[in-house]
Amino acid sequence: MSKSLEKIAKAKKIKYFLISFVDLFGVLRSKLVPTQAIGEMQKNGAGFAGFATWLDMTPADSDMFAIPDPDSLIQIPWNKEVGWLASDLWMNGKPVKASPRVMLKDQIKKLSKRNLVMKSGVECEYFLISPDATDIADTRDIQPKPCYDQSALMRRYDLIKEICDSMLTLGWGPYQNDHEDANGQFEMNWNYDNCLITADRHTFFKFMVKNLAEKHGLRATFMPKPFENLTGNGCHAHVSLWGSKNNKFLDNGDRFGLSKMAYHFLGGVLKNAESLAAFFNPTINSYRRINAPPTKSGASWSPSSISYSGNNRTHMIRIPDPGRFELRLMDGSANPYLLQAGIIASGLYGIENKVDPGQPLQCNMYTDYKNYPDLNKLPDDLEDALEKLSDNKLLKEAFGEDVINSYLKLKKQEIDEFNKDEVFDKRKDITEWERKNTLDC
Repeated sequence: MSKSLEKIAKAKKIKYFLISFVDLFGVLRSKLVPTQAIGEMQKNGAGFAGFATWLDMTPADSDMFAIPDPDSLIQIPWNKEVGWLASDLWMNGKPVKASPRVMLKDQIKKLSKRNLVMKSGVECEYFLISPDATDIADTRDIQPKPCYDQSALMRRYDLIKEICDSMLTLGWGPYQNDHEDANGQFEMNWNYDNCLITADRHTFFKFMVKNLAEKHGLRATFMPKPFENLTGNGCHAHVSLWGSKNNKFLDNGDRFGLSKMAYHFLGGVLKNAESLAAFFNPTINSYRRINAPPTKSGASWSPSSISYSGNNRTHMIRIPDPGRFELRLMDGSANPYLLQAGIIASGLYGIENKVDPGQPLQCNMYTDYKNYPDLNKLPDDLEDALEKLSDNKLLKEAFGEDVINSYLKLKKQEIDEFNKDEVFDKRKDITEWERKNTLDC
């Protein structure tokens, strides 16, 4: 073992460990393990019944074991006697292929064969709402254009400070916190890193925000579209590929500062976007955010067409600076590991097949989309996205047909459950089913 969790616990005075993983739906699952038992758990893993989670298993299947990654250890800043650990799932001596963290690590291995690593950062938007989820928590937050509202931001200073202080303590390098485009909505940014580290931190960030919000008598939700007339929760990702020391996406001779490799990678993402929506926008509620009408502030800030641009937020992909691009498709319900894994799989396809992304568009896509009838559109609902994923040979090859079929099966069961009592219609109010099943995504 490279690191002994027993020794680390003794040095840091950790009394308990949360051995955690996320299932295919992004639900965070954990066991609380006393320090006295962590040596055994580090060696053999904590046992879980797979059928009890969203992993398409049966009650007859063997136990699966979550083997913690000591490099992922986070000593919880507001409760230092507890350490949080991300884990990989194993069953019968083999990695569980449908374990999202394993899926990401498999894609990282494919990149490493090319001597490449993906670095990424995520921008996680969330709402602070009342504990009963009936409205935003701050009744004074009523501006029609509330983005960057200092007064509304500072009324939540105590909570935002505690979250940001926690990230500072953990060494994440947080650098800005703001009130976002919807009333009651916030975003907090921290430094980009290796994509596995970003995925682990993304997972912990959502737990941290929810936990600390409860501590302050509030409720936090990353639900894609909790309120019809307000901007939804996006989860934008900034992406670049690196060699040993240099940014392989950077080309200062290009008008946007991107290399040919970057354009091919970007092209692969564009080509597979309709299918990737099944991972990046994985809930029924997600499709109230995509292809949404203008909100109270005047814009949805979410994509509808599959297009890219320079520093222009009306497109699915924008290039804000040399050497990276921002993918704006994902929402707050996206699984942190499938988010990163989907980008790598589609980007690698783009590199291997030298996919041409076409010419960038500089228009306001929210108003000028009718001028581009040949552009592919994003799926209009989850069922459409799942059909596109079902037909996507690349993603089935990248992740394994069995894994994709399991994901499709579980998601279709979710749709069937919804359809028993509800009908998805963007013109009508958000359903109670959506609220109950997505508020805590």
